Amino acid sequence: MASASTPTYNSNNLENNSSKNASRESLRMEPLADVPQLPGEERITDKDIIYICPFNGAVKGKVSITNYRLFFKSFEVDPAMTLDVPLGVISRIEKMGGASSRGENSYGLDITCKDMRNLRFALKQEGHSRRDIFELLFRYAFPLSHSLQLFAFLSQEKFSENGWNVYNTIQEYRRQGLPNNKWRITFVNEQYELCDTYPTVLMVPFKATDEDLRKVSAFRSRNRIPVVSWIHPVNQAVIMRCSQPLVGMSGKRNKDDERYLDTIREANGQTAKLTIYDARPNVNAVANKATGGGYEGEDAYQNAELVFLDIHNIHVMRESLKKLKDIVYPQVEETHWLSSLESTHWLEHIKLVLAGAIQVADKLSSGNSVVVHCSDGWDRTAQLTSLAMLMLDSYYRTIKGFEVLIEKEWISFGHRFAVRVGHGDVNHTNSERSPLFVQFIDCVWQMMRQFPAAFEFNELFLITILDHLYSCLFGTFLYNSEQERVKAELHTKTVSLWSYINSQPEEFTNPFYVNYENHVLYPVASLRHLELWVDYYVRWNPRMRPQMPVHQNLKELLVIRSELQKKVDELHREASTRSLSSSSDRGSTPSHSATPVHTTV
Repeated sequence: MASASTPTYNSNNLENNSSKNASRESLRMEPLADVPQLPGEERITDKDIIYICPFNGAVKGKVSITNYRLFFKSFEVDPAMTLDVPLGVISRIEKMGGASSRGENSYGLDITCKDMRNLRFALKQEGHSRRDIFELLFRYAFPLSHSLQLFAFLSQEKFSENGWNVYNTIQEYRRQGLPNNKWRITFVNEQYELCDTYPTVLMVPFKATDEDLRKVSAFRSRNRIPVVSWIHPVNQAVIMRCSQPLVGMSGKRNKDDERYLDTIREANGQTAKLTIYDARPNVNAVANKATGGGYEGEDAYQNAELVFLDIHNIHVMRESLKKLKDIVYPQVEETHWLSSLESTHWLEHIKLVLAGAIQVADKLSSGNSVVVHCSDGWDRTAQLTSLAMLMLDSYYRTIKGFEVLIEKEWISFGHRFAVRVGHGDVNHTNSERSPLFVQFIDCVWQMMRQFPAAFEFNELFLITILDHLYSCLFGTFLYNSEQERVKAELHTKTVSLWSYINSQPEEFTNPFYVNYENHVLYPVASLRHLELWVDYYVRWNPRMRPQMPVHQNLKELLVIRSELQKKVDELHREASTRSLSSSSDRGSTPSHSATPVHTTV
């Protein structure tokens, strides 16, 4: 099976048997023979270079650049040191020093990556030795800025599973028990005319006509009307998602919008007051009035209550992650670690997102429908709805269920991945970039840590998702909306990340998994119970890695579990055979059914 490349830093010897016997001089003379290459990947250039390793100092070697990756391998370190960096991970490339720079290794390239690390390479100063490699790296790391295609459109890798088949909107609604006599499917957005950032298939109140939806869309930011994300299987309460109302400074009202929210409330007879969760801090929501936005006032929405969740905007989150990077790379801030970590506010933001999702889940569990929005309904809203659904619905805690959750709440509902990540774009200063999806995955990891047996997938699954958020190897996270993906023919011209993952599920399976069906998970959203995700944010520091990779231990446990399960099955068969044999000898006797034992969550 072909293997998708993920970003790696490896101080182990990766040479194959033939290259082990090659002399270091031959490595200098020839292009690297063991550079991993995917189908569709082409070598662009090779160059002798010095890697300024923040942990081991200057390391001489050769760098190979393809249309997908930067690959470095050392000459003189034994075992060999390697770097395997997808070009999509690169955020910025800068020239370091000039022709007249003094000092050893002061002339070269400084590369900033999106995955919490920086790379520095030094070259010889004579003859503009870095010009060619800088221009080539700049061109292929930011292909969209140079009228080139992202590598996902060039990759020819094949897998046994087709990940594009993982999510089908109508099938997922049917799994939830929709449509029913209270909720209907509408195709009013079939041509993306109602809302160009929403999917074509929407679930709305049965009593609301398509004309009602058009009127409501005029009063919601980006025309993102309230639609169903999830329905409780027992009490029939729903999670609705949308964007802010266009109230403005004058306090405009819209009778159609007010009536529509009341229709949502009435669809579930237990909901006396519809709870509206506004993800923003109160002061930010008020400030949004100045730009035509705002929130649902109690005078206009008398059958609703408004709750602000105090989650900060994309700019605050971007700066917070930058501060976190400063204290974990290249060196971990040891002397004032706790105060330094606190000063980043990263875990505080994680706490607020989790706490907000817990409120949503708890309100649903008590039988009350809710509406969730932020400003435009594609950032914090996606965090809250998807985390609440993860807490409420055990299906989303399986591998395929989690893939469906991401496809549904993030991809189809228009989280702006291209803008937030900056795929193939040279403009690293774009203020629209923000790690909202990384933050969501961090929240999932925090839940996994508190409920280690409740998730079918393991930590590697989450890290792989984040690696390919940036890599541009797969089409899954490209573009900003379903409409853009359809126009780009993404499903026919690229491969899904889920194709790679679902072709080797054993790599991503949690050996301790127990299906807590119908259990609601309420994580503790307290700073005392939240931890920094070291295996993701600090993984590039070799001193922080376990000597025995955790992933390898988990794979071994999966094998042991499989063997034990076979023995259990054999014993069941033997017991069943003996039981039949003895009953035929003695005649029929009353049978006793065993009560299954469940771990308490």
